[in-house]
Formats: sequence, C-alpha cells, structure tokens
Amino acid sequence: MPTKEEVYEQLREVEDPELGMDVVELGLVYDVEVEGPKVKVIHSLTSMGCPAGPMIQEGIDEAARRVPGVEDVEVELTWEPPWTPELMSEDAKFILGFG
Repeated sequence: MPTKEEVYEQLREVEDPELGMDVVELGLVYDVEVEGPKVKVIHSLTSMGCPAGPMIQEGIDEAARRVPGVEDVEVELTWEPPWTPELMSEDAKFILGFG
C-alpha cells in the first residue's frame, strides 16, 4: 500500500516552471490523502491566473501514479487558504529571497 510520505517524495519531482522549484518546497501541496490504492492530492497555485496551472496539475497526477501501489489519483485545486510565500519551506524562501 502506498504511503503519504512516498507520494510527497514523488511530488518533489513536480516543478513550477516559473519559479524553478518543486511544488512541495513552494508549499503548494496542502495535503495528500491515501486510502488504499487511491490517492488525493490537494494543492494550490501561486496565483489564480497561473499559466502553468494545467501543467502542474498534470505533473502532480503523473508523479502520484509513479508511486508503487497507486491505482487512482484525484488532483484537487483549492484556493482556501490562499497561497502565500509564508507557506514555502525555509530553503525556498532563502533561494527566492523571501528570508
């Protein structure tokens, strides 16, 4: 059975092309739910008009499906709470100049 940690690790391969960092470090992944072979990834984007949104969502789906045991993936986009730079990891804040 896949684990939440395995899914998060695969999601580190999904990069926001505008910022050049992965979606986990950027704080865009709000939650991962694993129920047997089904995985749900709840995420946001840096802005509502993010042109890379569809590409990021496709990347999340593909990355989650690479985890052994995952058979079904749901990718849910949310704006609650709105993404802010404070959600980024300390490393991401430093690299992008928010620290």
